[in-house]
Amino acid sequence: MSPWPRLRVPDWADTKDTLHMWMQIVGKVRMAHAPFVNHWWHVTLYPSARGLTTSAVPHAGGAFELEFDFLAHQLQVRTSAGGSAAVALEPKSVAVFYAETMQALEAVGVPTRITAAPNEVDPATPFAEDEVHHSYDGEAAQKFWRQLLQADRVMSQVRSRFYGKASPVHFFWGAMDLAYTRFSGRIAPPHPGGAPNCPPSVMREGYSHELASCGFWPGGGQEGAFYAYAYPQPPGYADHPVLPAEARFDHELGEFLLPYEAVAEASDPDAALTAFLESTFAAAATLADWPKI
Repeated sequence: MSPWPRLRVPDWADTKDTLHMWMQIVGKVRMAHAPFVNHWWHVTLYPSARGLTTSAVPHAGGAFELEFDFLAHQLQVRTSAGGSAAVALEPKSVAVFYAETMQALEAVGVPTRITAAPNEVDPATPFAEDEVHHSYDGEAAQKFWRQLLQADRVMSQVRSRFYGKASPVHFFWGAMDLAYTRFSGRIAPPHPGGAPNCPPSVMREGYSHELASCGFWPGGGQEGAFYAYAYPQPPGYADHPVLPAEARFDHELGEFLLPYEAVAEASDPDAALTAFLESTFAAAATLADWPKI
């Protein structure tokens, strides 16, 4: 298998949309138990050696973890007390997955209540009523996870070069993207909001400080895209030269995009992606006159 897996977004659209809803359920379980961390860092998932995990989440009995295992095609539920349960990842509706996940948590001693409807999508059909999304192509889900592993690896290397405040490389289930953010240390103007079925207060907390963010998501290109943006966007940002040549600024989205396929087909994919991440950050930091860090 190529280290940079190829997966056309149209070829797994139904699975992607179903998996997105399943990920929202699991992410909301973490959010229900984890202590708050600035910019909503406490709600994210993380690439793991087998899929995507909540990592250890505290609860009254110790800790628990939920992991999408894309090798065994199961949602693994484990606790520090030794309890375990599994939910099969297979073609099934969001409603069924939601019920099975809540039952699995109950069985291991972690009963959980969540706000049981998705965010950042429209329409926001309650999970218990969603019979529309019911697809699961295990091979496609596994390829997407392997794309995330490659993105995480390079983004983590780039992250190591910055000594200021920076987020982990983590997966936001709201928009289904792997993200990494650097901060200048300065307060930002209040974010106007605008994400569907997401209160403006959520966006204001996420964007409370001046930042430059980058990531990867299954959109923006035939095989997904890497992105980079600044908030607030400094004058001249959209016209600032960035690398590699395939990168462009999308005025509708307000961010730079680099198609995944341009990275996968490069003679040195790591170098191509690194150039994009570093040059787009330099554009934000230079034009906004960030403090030298």
